[in-house]
Parts: sequence; structure tokens; C-alpha cells
Amino acid sequence: MLDPKNMDRTPPPVPQRTKQARLRGEFNLAFVLEALRKQGLLTPAQVADVIARETSMRAKLIRERGAGVKRQEASPIEVLSSFAFPLPDRPGLQLDEDSICEAVAPAAGVRYRKIDPLKLDAQLVTQTLSRPWATRHGVLPVERSEAGLVFALSNPFDSELIDSLQRLVGGPIEVVLSSPRDVLRSIDQIYGFDRSVAAAAEEHGASSDISNFEQLVRLSSGRELDATDKPVVTAVEYILRYAFDQRASDIHIEAKRNESHVRMRIDGILHTVNKVPRAVHMPIISRIKMLARMDIAEKRRPQDGRIKTDRGGREVELRVSTIPTAFGEKVVMRVFDPDLAVQDLSQTGFQSDELTLFESWIGHPHGLILVTGPTGSGKTTTLYSALKALTGPDVNVTTIEDPIEMVFEAANQIQVQPKIDLDFAAALRHILRQDPDIIMVGEIRDRETAQNAIQAALTGHLVLSTLHTNNASDALTRLVDLGVEPFLVASSLVGVMAQRLVRLVCPNCAQSQQPTTDQLASAGAELSAFGTAPNFRRGKGCPKCRQTGFLGRTGIFEMLDVSEPIRALILKNATAAEIAGLASSKGMRLLRQAGLARVAQGVTTIEEVVRVT
Repeated sequence: MLDPKNMDRTPPPVPQRTKQARLRGEFNLAFVLEALRKQGLLTPAQVADVIARETSMRAKLIRERGAGVKRQEASPIEVLSSFAFPLPDRPGLQLDEDSICEAVAPAAGVRYRKIDPLKLDAQLVTQTLSRPWATRHGVLPVERSEAGLVFALSNPFDSELIDSLQRLVGGPIEVVLSSPRDVLRSIDQIYGFDRSVAAAAEEHGASSDISNFEQLVRLSSGRELDATDKPVVTAVEYILRYAFDQRASDIHIEAKRNESHVRMRIDGILHTVNKVPRAVHMPIISRIKMLARMDIAEKRRPQDGRIKTDRGGREVELRVSTIPTAFGEKVVMRVFDPDLAVQDLSQTGFQSDELTLFESWIGHPHGLILVTGPTGSGKTTTLYSALKALTGPDVNVTTIEDPIEMVFEAANQIQVQPKIDLDFAAALRHILRQDPDIIMVGEIRDRETAQNAIQAALTGHLVLSTLHTNNASDALTRLVDLGVEPFLVASSLVGVMAQRLVRLVCPNCAQSQQPTTDQLASAGAELSAFGTAPNFRRGKGCPKCRQTGFLGRTGIFEMLDVSEPIRALILKNATAAEIAGLASSKGMRLLRQAGLARVAQGVTTIEEVVRVT
């Protein structure tokens, strides 16, 4: 638990002359330019350009930083990165602060350290240095190692600063070089969020929590902290801003026995980001519920809501869900960026033949198209992208969703409301009287919804929906299991697509690497299955991908075209295996095969395909 009393610990003062020496000393612009020139990252002409424009660029950086920032001087790394020179060996990429630091660190005799916000120890940071001192000198404690406390600096030659840190720690320290942007951003994140949480805990005192499963009641020593108190408001804003910066798709805030955990799903993987005092959990939950227009007083029942906010001038929607757990309410916020949720079909990951087939499906005047897969497999993105391709002034598009994932103004969207008996089946019955051309049903869950969707497809409407099955062929037998007659399934279905999301090999650190025998065995494949000239690639880990080797995700698809031979099997009540066997013989790639095809193209790795299929 954070201790606010330790947050103002400040090292001995550094003399003012150190600031000036920092610019004139060894770690100056000339040193950085020479290190980059020797490595072939800058040409002599570019070096001359930087020297000629250094003064004006420094002044510009200081103006952009603003008068309220105490750390006024611009470091050589910041000055050079502002020129945005292209990287000679990486087309499309620029010489930014990370690449400059990575190249200069060996010449400076220190390690380069990319600061990963997910791995910082907030308690270590806040209890070691005060925020003003850390900001002024561009320094951040990042971890404890065998060599001592590790400090990230933007000037590794500042001897007086290093001496001050050694006196503060009372022992050995290790200095690593990090980009000034990362250092200052991490300081802002940690001191902003964690100071807000600590202030909230200080104001709230001990918790009085009757929602705990164990019924452990503690008496409050002061007033109850309100959801509108400034520390709570600030803490929630930091959580949302941090999620946007890290490209998180989901935010989890979970109550535990003694603390609350904030976790975020990034590229499909959950990471623990923060741990906050238990006393602050309910005020944070209440603040989120207030923003999502939920009932703050209701803590016993699950609730759903949504928040609309902005990110860099673009609107972003968050779908909010709360549920009571053993130690209090848990909230999950799913982030929907319109630029990602409603894409052009060519950007969703389809290969050329898959895109052609899917476009032929949605080009039918009527029929049923199903997209299957587990939660988080990209079904919503695929359906919205299909609607984007279909909508126009001459068509009436109506959707039935639970809940509405993304507000899509080109369609008439209906929210399912079971409390007033407006479920999928009832809504589908009524919208057939609304003269629809295209209908999207969020999910087929029961017999009545399945029958109504098929009847709509048979009476001249194009219907798109989702079904929770593991593969495409299982969807056909699932409809029969729900009570739909096989001849209706055969008559109405146009195509079924199963999909998954795989992480992409980071393009910034990708390198060729042949798969091992064990990796091939795990996928049940031989080397010959990847074609004559496979391009196996793997990310070695870099600052851009936070050392994971992956950056972003794309879809892989199993596409079952309901042709006449497939319809004949459906009419015979064939098993899913028989249907899949026939479809494969006609050219359908199973999910695993589709994933391995992307491995051969260097898009992803064997382990990633095995993980999701």
C-alpha cells in the first residue's frame, strides 16, 4: 500500500551550475551526433543541418513545453529527435528518442533501458524521489537489481546528479539511459495516478466495507470518500488515459481482500497495471458508474452502461459492465475506437481469396451469414465492417444488439431490453414490419431467434449474425440442435465464417528465424506444409512492442461457403466433421491451416497460432 508520507523525500540539492554543465559537458549534442554518424544513422549533411538549426529548435521545444514545466532545458536527444530524420535501414521509420538512445548508450558506456510502464514499481518510485525533483532532473528509479537501485537518466554523464542519488540511496546505484519523453511521461503517470490514489486513501481512512464476502467490517475514521472528490476523479482519468496510450482493449478493476487490482488487456493479453488500496476501490467504481449513468446505490446486481469520451480529437466509446464479486463490485470497460471497430473490409485481415468470397456473400440480396468464434475474437469488428460496406442512402439497415457495441449512425440500432420483454426474438419480429433491407442480429441464442432470423433470410432480407461455436461447420449442426429444420438451414444459409485474432510480429524488430522441430510438432505440421519459400519471422523484442515481439493483431478465418454439395449434407443431417471434410476437399482452410498460412507469410508465429486455435 502506498504511503503518502514518504512521497516528498528529496535528495540533496543539485547546484544550478550542474544544469549548465549538462549542456556543455561530455553528453552534449556534439557527442550524440558523432555517435550516430559513426553508426551510419546520420549523414554529414544531416549533422551540419542539426548544428545550424540547434538554437531555433531548442527555443521551439521550450515554447511547446509550456511555462508551467519546471524542467525548461531541452536535452540533446530531444533536440535531435525533433528533426525527424528517416532511419536509413528501416523505411518508413524515423530517428526518434528511442532509436537515438539505443544507438548512443554503447558510446556512453551505459545500458539502454526502454521504460515499460507496466513493469514499474510505483511504490519504489514515489518513496524514493519527489515529483518536482524527479521532473527537474529527468530521473526515475526503475527497479532494484543486484548492482543496486537502477535509475533511468536522460543524461548519464551528470556526475553531481549521480553523486546526489548515491548519497540518497546510501549505496551503489546503476545508471541506464532512457528517452526523456519516457522518463517524463512515466513520472507524470506514476505521481499523477498514485498520488491521487494515496490522497484518496488518506482522506478516506480505513474502509467501511459491507459488500465484502467475508463480512469483515472496519469502522471508518473519517468521512466517506465521495465519487466526485478530486483525487478519485483524477485517478479515473489517469486510468482511462493510460489505457488509450497503451492500446488496451479492456480495462478490469477487481476487488481483492486487501487491495484492488487494475488490469488491462493489450493485444489480447491481460497485464496488471496498478494495485490500489482497498479503501479507494468503491469510490473509483462509483465514479465510473456515475460517468456511465448507472445506479450508484445498486451494488447487488450486474449493470451495464457506456461512456463516450475523446482521444486525440476522436470520439471513443467505452462499454461498462459491473458485477458483484466476493470482495466487492468488479468493473470491466471495453474500449471501442471507431477507427478500429468500423474498418474497411480489406483492413480486417482477409487474404485476397477470403475477401473475394466474403464480399460475394454480403453481395447476396437475401440469405443468412454467420460469424462464429469466442468472445474477443473480432466478430463485432467484422460485422460492423460488413455493415459499413453495405450501408448507403438506398438501403435500410437495422441492428439488434445486446448491448449496442458501437454507435453507428448509418444504421438503426436497437438495444435489447429483457425487462420490457424486448429480446432478440421479439425485436426481430417487429423490425420485419419496418421495411428493412439488411438486418444484423447481435447473437442467435435460442430457438425462436434462430427461426425468426432464418424466416427473415427466406423472405428477402440479408441477415448477419453471430453464433458461439468453435468452428464454421459446428454452426450448421448448432442451428439444427436449436430446433431449426435442416431444410430451412440449407435453404437460407449463404456462408459461415469462424475467426480468431492473432498477434502480429512487430515490424520494428522482426528477424528471420526457422521454426524448431518442437514448434512444428506443436502445430501438427511439417516444414513442407508452408510452401516452397516460407518467410518465417519472429520479433526479438524492441521498445516499440515493449519487448514482446508482437505489435497489433489481425484476423484469421475459416470460411465455409454453403454450396450445393454442402446443402445436400445438411439435408441428410450430416455431422459437423462430415461437413468440414467435404468443405476442406473443396478448398476451405481450417482455422489452424489459415493461421499457418499467415506464419509462412511472416505475419505471425507458430506459437501464436497454436495459442488461439
